[in-house]
Amino acid sequence: MSAPRLSATRRQVLAATGATAAGITFTGALGELFAGTAAARGHTGYGPLVPDPKGLLDLPKGFRYRVLSREGDRLRSGEGRVPSNHDGMAAFAGRRGHTHLVRNHENRHDGRIPVPTARGLTYDPEGKGGCTAIELDARGRVVGERVAVAGTAVNCAGGPTPWGTWLTCEETEDRAGVNGYTKDHGFVFEVHPGDPLRTGAVPLTAMGRFQHEAVAVDPHTGVVYETEDAFDKPFGLFYRFLPNRPRGGTGSLRAGGRLEAMRVPGVPDLSAVRETGAVFDRIEWVEVPDPLARQTPVRFQDFGAGGITHAQKLEGCYWGGRSVYFVSSYARAREGSAADHFGQVWRYDPDRRRLTLVVVFGPDTGVALPGESPDNICLAPGGGLMVCEDGGGTQHVFGVTRRGEVYAMARGANNIGTPEEPEWGEFAGVTFAPDGDTMFVNCYTPGTTFAVTGPFA
Repeated sequence: MSAPRLSATRRQVLAATGATAAGITFTGALGELFAGTAAARGHTGYGPLVPDPKGLLDLPKGFRYRVLSREGDRLRSGEGRVPSNHDGMAAFAGRRGHTHLVRNHENRHDGRIPVPTARGLTYDPEGKGGCTAIELDARGRVVGERVAVAGTAVNCAGGPTPWGTWLTCEETEDRAGVNGYTKDHGFVFEVHPGDPLRTGAVPLTAMGRFQHEAVAVDPHTGVVYETEDAFDKPFGLFYRFLPNRPRGGTGSLRAGGRLEAMRVPGVPDLSAVRETGAVFDRIEWVEVPDPLARQTPVRFQDFGAGGITHAQKLEGCYWGGRSVYFVSSYARAREGSAADHFGQVWRYDPDRRRLTLVVVFGPDTGVALPGESPDNICLAPGGGLMVCEDGGGTQHVFGVTRRGEVYAMARGANNIGTPEEPEWGEFAGVTFAPDGDTMFVNCYTPGTTFAVTGPFA
């Protein structure tokens, strides 16, 4: 999930001092970002990051990490090796105090280590992406690691369901015959964290075939909201899927439903909206003519005289309170957007059919993070936000309090390049254990999954 970029000046200051960024504040309706979460306890970070003698992960004093899994290691199931490109992830409660992690692998056709094929869990034998599942016991020890779905492609993000499964999203539109694939790709797949064979490898075709990024489920109605991270103009759309079985449950989304795209009357491109707090009522939802995109990608299809509303880099998506929030990580006029911005966070209230621009990021808005191109986002159980950085140079996980104060929670080591030519792997998949005591996060390259414990506020 993406969030905004910011100035090199702030990045350089943080890297030079190693200090928390408590003096950096947000403007606008920041409190809306934390709807439905616990009240923050007033902390402004946990102090400077302490260099890790092992050179993997720097954390504040009092915090510690364990490596749960690394790319290339043997899966405990014996199915093969731990795949490459660790991306989106979520944690689920299991029996007897166990925790199940479901982890995406954003492997393209040339991925280094593919997700091993497994009987009953493989969609396309030529697809190298998918998910793996890690089981932890009540003491946080790894007791299982296995394939959860295989034969998919470019599994980037997704989202948890209210009934305790993971929806993994393919961020591609490749058809059968492209890049060696034997089946069409660009779908959402449901993954049961504790028993993947219950869900298998079934594409939820009614939810559309496009470059999926993330999803969020309305727990009150069962409506699923979806973002599309399309890389070229006319860019992606924001969707909702109205399931035929709205009460949900494992496998319920296979029963089909109706896919619609959001139209903001008079606004063909969300990047043109620059004023924080801008409100649009009477949001329209237009049925997608061909969700399977048999001839034409969805975003190019004919939505009638009113057209449809696009946005560049639609990524993060989550449910909070009684609204869905989604992120456009940036927009660039030179690439075809109506205007430039360094990130937007939008809120859609389905009861009022109202869309609100919650925050605009950028050097001319007074809103910034001390890093470059943050990506995955999660809400922390104690209040606040955790944001994964994905950009050049040293990579961080940043915390953001309800008051808008930003602090460094973790910093990655130079684990790819050399001292002369350093290169850092981005962070992804930040999530918390069901009890809130452990933060899990991935390093994308080389794929590594960490469990972080300590005095979380």
